[in-house]
Amino acid sequence: MQSLYLLVPLAPLLGAIIAGLLGRYIGRVWSHRITIALVSVSLLASVIIFLDVLKGNVFNGTVYTWLVSGDTRFEVGFLIDQLSALMMIVVSLVSLMVHVYTIGYMYDDPGYQRFFSYISLFTFSMMMLVMSNNFLQLFFGWEAVGLVSYLLIGFWYTRPTAIYANMKAFLVNRVGDFGFLLGIALILFHFESLDYRFVFEQASDITDKKIELIPGFEWLVITVICILLFIGAMGKSAQFPLHVWLPDSMEGPTPISALIHAATMVTAGIFMVARMSPLFELSDTALSVILVIGGITTLFMALIAVVQTDIKRVVAYSTLSQLGYMTVALGASAYSAAVFHLMTHAFFKAVLFLGAGSVIIAMHHEQNMQKMGGLKQYMPITYWTMFIAALASSGVPGFSGFFSKDAIIEAVHFANIPGAEFAYFCVLTTVFVTALYTFRLIFMTFHGQPRMDSHTKEHLHESPWVVTLPLVVLAIPTVISGWFIGSIVFGDYFANAIYIASAHDAIEKLRVEFTGIGGMVIHALSTAPFWLSVAGIFTAWFLYSARTELPGKIKYALYPLYQLLDRKYYIDELYSWLFAGGTRALGSTLWKYGDIKLIDGFFVNGTARIVAFAASMVRRFQTGYIYHYAFTMIVGIFVILTLWLK
Repeated sequence: MQSLYLLVPLAPLLGAIIAGLLGRYIGRVWSHRITIALVSVSLLASVIIFLDVLKGNVFNGTVYTWLVSGDTRFEVGFLIDQLSALMMIVVSLVSLMVHVYTIGYMYDDPGYQRFFSYISLFTFSMMMLVMSNNFLQLFFGWEAVGLVSYLLIGFWYTRPTAIYANMKAFLVNRVGDFGFLLGIALILFHFESLDYRFVFEQASDITDKKIELIPGFEWLVITVICILLFIGAMGKSAQFPLHVWLPDSMEGPTPISALIHAATMVTAGIFMVARMSPLFELSDTALSVILVIGGITTLFMALIAVVQTDIKRVVAYSTLSQLGYMTVALGASAYSAAVFHLMTHAFFKAVLFLGAGSVIIAMHHEQNMQKMGGLKQYMPITYWTMFIAALASSGVPGFSGFFSKDAIIEAVHFANIPGAEFAYFCVLTTVFVTALYTFRLIFMTFHGQPRMDSHTKEHLHESPWVVTLPLVVLAIPTVISGWFIGSIVFGDYFANAIYIASAHDAIEKLRVEFTGIGGMVIHALSTAPFWLSVAGIFTAWFLYSARTELPGKIKYALYPLYQLLDRKYYIDELYSWLFAGGTRALGSTLWKYGDIKLIDGFFVNGTARIVAFAASMVRRFQTGYIYHYAFTMIVGIFVILTLWLK
């Protein structure tokens, strides 16, 4: 079985090496055949491992010792349990579908082989992250997905907007990663180990230890560690205020938008916090911070999605909002609900992204929904798969998103952690907003009268099978994956993988009330989330299908609010002025006064002036007359004798 563990990450890595280094020799067809075959091997191995884990076979061991320093060992190892096995299935399945989809989407791109190499390398990086059993390997996978995402977001490197987007993603993630690295450093300092098992077992020993970050102000060490780790999660999982990179990353090709934003990079932070539950359960302060940050992200990012006209940006802000749901669940100690929503979201969000890509192909790379409409009759497969995903995203009972989202909302309602009331208001309100912006996308894109130019309309047709097949395959778990809530969230599936303190009993209260899938669906018909979802769908239909003139009037009447949402609360402008502008101002000041005046003016030119002055004085004694030299020698001897006799 350990050979299979190695096969899961190494198969995509081999595909990345072959397509990247030998792609020009083996050609486009064999590049995608080899990478798809090797990702399929990874998926098959993941399925076998998952079934083995269900039998109770858990593995935690070292594969390779990289470095030994004193008593500290830096190792590469695997922790294969219920949490990592589930993540392996999700990552490999979505990755495989994205690989297949890429054949159709990127078929005429000159960087075809390079793209397949990148997405296979991304899959390898994510697998190393989710399978790690120590903080060193976790950090390796963490940074590797960041690096490859930089390459993928800027894949079309001739576009200035793509270069700006990948630099923005890279820099913002470095902010989060700096906090993450500090958290790992504190763990190494206090535990003298980077092994998960040892750190988790000894975590209770430092619950009373304190540290002074600011003289006179003491903090619990465990709280500082958890908040620093969560700062890393804020960067990777795009939580407020480190969320600004994710919408701009839409500059990358659509397949990578699905891969990054559905099941892999942006969920790395969610997975990490769930994995670190034995640490986070020791700090209510850290959990409160997570609750508040998640609540802000959930509601405020959903509101921005309502005014977006770019089809991919609507889905991107939807991702931000759904990640906020997962973060809120983590803060409420409902880790199983967070991971469950991670899984269901991976499927329906991948369908939405890939469906948006299918629309973009048909529209000759037009992404403005105001220039679409009426596509349902031309693209029935794309329409129905996206419609199913929209129902799941909106939380309609029976679809996967309903089960995971409803579990989160109820868990937050039962949570006793400070900040839960605010988070509950945010997640409940966002149910309406989510349904509104999701079906706004559906109605503007697929219903009503066509608004595209005549040339585009004449050439409209359904996408090829390599594009629609992944949509159909992913639509199946979009419907049925939520039906496993009984065993995953309320059962004992995560019993040995996630730790929850007895004081944080929100999930336990939900478990008592859970009466099965049917009972959950029937009960939902009388709850606020269901009617908020219905209201959101009806509002979207009324504004964007029945009375299409009203959105323009509402925009005019509420223009200041529209402008605030359209400019994303001016956060990008603030960061540009404060950080980019501040850095430029600091650099300009250091250049003018540090470089020109101090280094060049004082040290370099000043030294030259001193040497020139000394040379001009010494030159006066170099006259060529013997009596001048004799006089100088006599004076010198006189000075030496004076100093010596003294």
